Amino acid sequence: MDPVTGKRGFLRNAVVRFLLLSLLLIAVWFAYVITLRGESCVSGDEFCFFNNPIGNNKLVTAAGVGHAGVSSVTLHPAGETTPEFHKRVMFYITVFQDLIVDGFLSTKSKALCVETPIGDDVYALKEIGVDDAIGIYKKAVKPLVVKGLGFRQPFGDNTFDFVFSGDGGLDRSENAGEFAAEVCRTVKPEGYFVVHTASKDTFSFNSFIALFNCCKFIRSRHIDGFGSEIHEIVMKKVNGINIKKKTEQVLSGKCSVSGYKQDLVKRAEPLIMKEPLKPWITLKKNIQNVKYLSSMVDINFKQRYVYVDVGARSYGSSIASWFRKQYPKQNKTFDIYAVEADRHFHDQYKFKKGVTLLPYAAWVKNETLVFEINQTPGDENVEPGRGMGRIQPVKSGGGIVGSVDEIQGFDFAEWLKNTVSEKDYVVMKMDVEGTEFDLIPRLIETGAICLVDEVFLECHYNRWQKCCPGVRSPKYQKTYGQCLDLFKSLRQRGVLVHQWW
Repeated sequence: MDPVTGKRGFLRNAVVRFLLLSLLLIAVWFAYVITLRGESCVSGDEFCFFNNPIGNNKLVTAAGVGHAGVSSVTLHPAGETTPEFHKRVMFYITVFQDLIVDGFLSTKSKALCVETPIGDDVYALKEIGVDDAIGIYKKAVKPLVVKGLGFRQPFGDNTFDFVFSGDGGLDRSENAGEFAAEVCRTVKPEGYFVVHTASKDTFSFNSFIALFNCCKFIRSRHIDGFGSEIHEIVMKKVNGINIKKKTEQVLSGKCSVSGYKQDLVKRAEPLIMKEPLKPWITLKKNIQNVKYLSSMVDINFKQRYVYVDVGARSYGSSIASWFRKQYPKQNKTFDIYAVEADRHFHDQYKFKKGVTLLPYAAWVKNETLVFEINQTPGDENVEPGRGMGRIQPVKSGGGIVGSVDEIQGFDFAEWLKNTVSEKDYVVMKMDVEGTEFDLIPRLIETGAICLVDEVFLECHYNRWQKCCPGVRSPKYQKTYGQCLDLFKSLRQRGVLVHQWW
């Protein structure tokens, strides 16, 4: 072998090995930058190919549709290129690319991101080529986000082809109904609204769909994001559509409770099938078993929250002592209606904030009624001689014992249909001294029962007396079996009703 040639071969091998080792070191360093530093480069790194000075607030991403590598978007300091910001942008890039593939978004779309604190979703849109994109939040984060609220958008009608609400923006909104109305106003006909929500139960999904009268439901799917599963819902605005089928059915008296509500009834506490010997004790204990609707589902996607106390009596008897203190309201503010015919209780409601008094008797039609006054010893909320009373039409006033008042009755079912809608979350308590056997059938007949989400019903029957074992009350003619039939008829229709005391 030629010694010269052999020397050159040795040098060549040494150089090749050095170059390979150098490439390996660079690859290891690059992997370190990508995995341990959150996919970002820092100014001054010797081996950082995508040098990214934080002072300039520019983000380098794996560019998607329409871009070649380095973003030209300048960020606000609040959106500095932290690992978390990178992860969020990459997540939204994946989401929006899927929506482009499915035809819900295009690079030519005029897009809005609602309730976006730092504009990460807006940035992702621009990264994939949707240049005409802007976000709104209560504080501006220029240039990506301008000042605005989801339920008060600073834009004209029919402005956007695509509106997106991510990161639980709609979940946190205290004005879901107004939020939906603004989306309907600012999205163009044939445009799309996409929302990400953490809520996944069927009740909240149907509540969400009901909010958007302007849109039709396109699809929903569950995706992984930010450490938990996200429910993505796609809606499309259809020109001229105004979905009011359920409301029209209610108004015409033809509604039927939805199947998903019937599934919820199956999760309710069982009815007390055997007549209790001490009902005043058994029914009070039953409160511990009650499965409140708002403890089973998310009630966030409702336009209003309403509590109707039919037979409210004094303010402290159930509104203050039970509903305001114990009912799980998910931090929602409820409009309260107190239906109470006895005028001796009316003064208590004059200065109660958030409570509207209806000083009439809930009845099946508008007419004058006779109101019987019964003595209720030991009730500190009632002046001597006053108590729970029964109502009867004036023409059938015979058989009433004790003092009576003439009062005005009103068609409760019609009032309910004129006051609330299927977009509202409605809770009703009914304690009407036997009139439930008139009111409940009327609510079913008129379809108004479909507007009520949850009912707490005290059913009055000829109970066993505390004073006299073996003696039943002569006050009411109905039996416990007839009360059970009333509860069963409601539950069979998908109404979540609870036995109350």
